[in-house]
Amino acid sequence: MVKAVIFDLGQVIVAFDLQRGYTALASRCPLPPEEIPKRIATTDLVSRFEMGRVSPQEFVQQFCGLLELEVSYAEFCELWSSIFLPHTLIPESLLAGLRRNYRLLLLSNTNAIHFAMIRERYPLLRHFHERVLSYEIGVLKPDPEIYRQAIARAGCRPEECFYTDDTPLYVEAARQLGMDAVRFDSLPQLEVELRARGILA
Repeated sequence: MVKAVIFDLGQVIVAFDLQRGYTALASRCPLPPEEIPKRIATTDLVSRFEMGRVSPQEFVQQFCGLLELEVSYAEFCELWSSIFLPHTLIPESLLAGLRRNYRLLLLSNTNAIHFAMIRERYPLLRHFHERVLSYEIGVLKPDPEIYRQAIARAGCRPEECFYTDDTPLYVEAARQLGMDAVRFDSLPQLEVELRARGILA
């Protein structure tokens, strides 16, 4: 029997488009949009930031140097967060309903700059009882430790946790620890999965 429902964040609750970010950054630096992901790929700066090993200020300074970008900290945060689309992929009513009957958790690889913006712009996140965020606990999916943290905060056994994520590798990692995990494809598909488990009527 499911006691906790755990959601990934990006491309499950909040939609994003990396190309939007590359285009926005390119508007303020000498590099074309297609060159930006190549520059980013030459360093592990982003993953270290998402593990909380680099402060936001250090990240912005190093990232701007990487892209030859001359902007203020606040301007960078706006550019860096422009990947997120205004609409959500699931309705707030779904989360509100789940919260009444289940422990509701967020499990995400993210960073301090993005999450601060997301928390401000997407009020539906207030429905989560717990947030297990990579930059706060120091590990990224698919490291088993991040799932163990989620299970512990859910307060139940792994098999009593339902988890959905858009990345197959992360779904499989959750299954390896005994969680009931499925890949997120769309809202209708998720609703079918939830009904099959008696989570939705």
